[in-house]
Amino acid sequence: MGAEMNETLELQGRRWPAWQLQEIGQWVGENSGWSRYRLSRELCTRLEWRRPNGQLADMAARSFLNKLQARGLIQLPPCRRASPNRMKHRRLEGVGVDSSPVGGDLNQLGTLHLHEVSRDAGRRAVFETLLATEHYLGYRSPVGENLKYLVCTGQDRPVAAWLFGAAAWRCGARDRWIGWNDRERAAGLHRLTNNTRFLIPRWVRVRGLASWSWSRVSRRLVKDWQSKYGHGIELVETFVDRSRFHGGAYAASNWLEVGLTQGRGRGDRERRIQVPRKAVYVYPLSRQARQRLCR
Repeated sequence: MGAEMNETLELQGRRWPAWQLQEIGQWVGENSGWSRYRLSRELCTRLEWRRPNGQLADMAARSFLNKLQARGLIQLPPCRRASPNRMKHRRLEGVGVDSSPVGGDLNQLGTLHLHEVSRDAGRRAVFETLLATEHYLGYRSPVGENLKYLVCTGQDRPVAAWLFGAAAWRCGARDRWIGWNDRERAAGLHRLTNNTRFLIPRWVRVRGLASWSWSRVSRRLVKDWQSKYGHGIELVETFVDRSRFHGGAYAASNWLEVGLTQGRGRGDRERRIQVPRKAVYVYPLSRQARQRLCR
């Protein structure tokens, strides 16, 4: 096999000693007739690798096996079919959205409603269309735990959108603020979420809308996450590209700026992908967030 298994590897939020990687490689070789799907499921069972809601973490296990093969540490059987991840292959179907101007003061909009749209097909289509067409980063269906919020007027017209997904595996400024070591980060990362997208469409100019919508979202995040995934969260993070935005909406909503990123892309362990350095903001969801995350 290509590379020598002579050191501990850090993959999928775990540290894997050489002896365990060798055992996994031998086990994969002994079951070369299995599909990759079955291997990932069986590996979860062998290692008791489960998501916080109790389900097998087979997507994480499949990614782990693919990374071992990329390093020459194991040889997986050929793919038999396309990935069963329906979100990865789902085609985004855009819908019509009213883009006539909305302006004035917040109280002029009347009663606003906050909807979590993950299980609401109609509003979810509006949410995805808005981010795909209006956000500078576009939109791809998130993989893993996530929540999607749409702020609408009484006439069900969307005026803001918030997307939350997986936190960055490593962020020096955030980790120092929490007081994490590597072990604590690996154990507690699932209790963080990243605000990966925030959007007020270009045709909406309403003073105070960003702060108002965040105040409503922040009151629901913990309960909604617990309801959907079976565990709570303690902290929200986000990264602001200062070449495009000044971060005023986050600062006005009492987020804390704790430093800058290193200018590396997500998962860029070999420092090959250079991206703009971004301001790191965090928002504790309780007064004891840091203490709980360090337990």
